[in-house]
Amino acid sequence: MKRALLAHILLALLLSPVAFAQAPDPSSAAALEQAGRLTEAEQAWRAIAAAHPRDASTFANLGIVLSKEEKYADAVSAYRQALALNPHLPGIALDWGLAEFKQGHFLEAIAPLKTALRADPTSTQVNTVLGMACFGAAKFPDAIPYLKSAVLQSPGNLELRGVLAQSCLNASQYNCALEQYQQILTANPDSAQAHMLLGEALDGMKLRDQAIAEFQAAEKAAPNEPNVHFGLGYLLWAKRQDADAATEFQAEISINPNNDQALTYLADTDMRMSRPEAALPLLEKAIQINPALEMAHLDLGILYADTGRRDDALRELKVAATLAPGNVNIHWRLGRLYQAMGKKEEAKAEFDKARNLTQAVDDDLVKKMNPRPAQPQTPPGVPVGK
Repeated sequence: MKRALLAHILLALLLSPVAFAQAPDPSSAAALEQAGRLTEAEQAWRAIAAAHPRDASTFANLGIVLSKEEKYADAVSAYRQALALNPHLPGIALDWGLAEFKQGHFLEAIAPLKTALRADPTSTQVNTVLGMACFGAAKFPDAIPYLKSAVLQSPGNLELRGVLAQSCLNASQYNCALEQYQQILTANPDSAQAHMLLGEALDGMKLRDQAIAEFQAAEKAAPNEPNVHFGLGYLLWAKRQDADAATEFQAEISINPNNDQALTYLADTDMRMSRPEAALPLLEKAIQINPALEMAHLDLGILYADTGRRDDALRELKVAATLAPGNVNIHWRLGRLYQAMGKKEEAKAEFDKARNLTQAVDDDLVKKMNPRPAQPQTPPGVPVGK
């Protein structure tokens, strides 16, 4: 009886229309996609891929639909399979690179975008997105030629010029940055961001007075722009104009009370002006916000040592030395502290380190204001594909 029932069920399944269902044809799948029925189009292309697992164009079309659905990780898998079956399939390397880029996988986007560029070396879209991917991956020198090519093709795109200028700035190619910022300011003289970044470039070229003038222009154009007061304050601090620097740092903190750099440099300025009682709470707040600020730990170590808190001072100076092992001043301060504590061997080791180092304490402004590159966004007017 059970066998008869099982046979009946099997026969019913075999006679079912589902059993004889065939994969849809590509034109039907394409029609679903064009009609915006993306879920159904995806299912159709998957069925076609299952029936024709060696057909590269099927996987390419599946990847395109997945990208439109913003299923970028799945799209990448489909594009890779398509190119494995046919490395010369047109357009798919670009689609793959765009899918990686849209996930924030900037490093992974570079190789397929380079392949796409070889197929179309003058493409504004490919040059732009490849330049952006290099920028996002912190490969600033690599980004520059691609972005330069894109700017030549779209000279009026100020956002694109801005990314090129920032790439030049982060690559320490200051003349390149200078040229781009001057172009931006010619088109938009009131751009606070351009004045600030031009100031960073000028500071990198050791033209500090000109850099100050640019930050003053930025401050006038947009007094509440984030970091404008900090940047100006830092330049004044570097010139030891402490009272004016303190005013700028305080202005920055009034805009953003948790700006760890402004808190640290205001505290350092207070220490220069013999106001340790004002500096201490600022430094303690700064390291609560960002424990990786070596200057804040250094200054805390100095304050603690000056007030006889030697163990606390030693702790802070050791942290500073771990964060910035090449900073001469930290090792010199550690040497003095060990000497005061009667630890002659430790003191000698620190003084020896200090003698063998030449790192400056005041870095270029660009290193203070741009510790990490911003996440790249494709500038307006540049198509980003599927």
